[in-house]
Amino acid sequence: MLLTPDNKLKKLIVIGDRVLIRPSKPDEQTVSGLYLPPGVQEKEKVQQGYIIKTGPGYAIPMPVDDEPWKSDEENVKYVPLQAREGDLAIFLVSGATEVMYENEKYFIVPQGAILLLEREEEL
Repeated sequence: MLLTPDNKLKKLIVIGDRVLIRPSKPDEQTVSGLYLPPGVQEKEKVQQGYIIKTGPGYAIPMPVDDEPWKSDEENVKYVPLQAREGDLAIFLVSGATEVMYENEKYFIVPQGAILLLEREEEL
């Protein structure tokens, strides 16, 4: 498969309750005016960025059934995440893992480390 800017992240699968975030530029401001001041970003306790991909959510444990007529395949069910692709997230850097992929910096962040989401559509 030939990688292009449009499909280069399709090969990545985000696991569980984690999200993949592309960090914003320090002076980047949203349409509604939300941005982190330089003083906050310099301390690097919180960071902001756009959610690129999300995991399936929190796995729900399945009841144990030892019935011989039931199939052996496991259908894992998930509680979906609040975070969605395209949301702007403000998150704790201490809970994030920084990664480089295709010469770009991303953060892998568990949903629990996200403090605030901004979504363009009405809530």
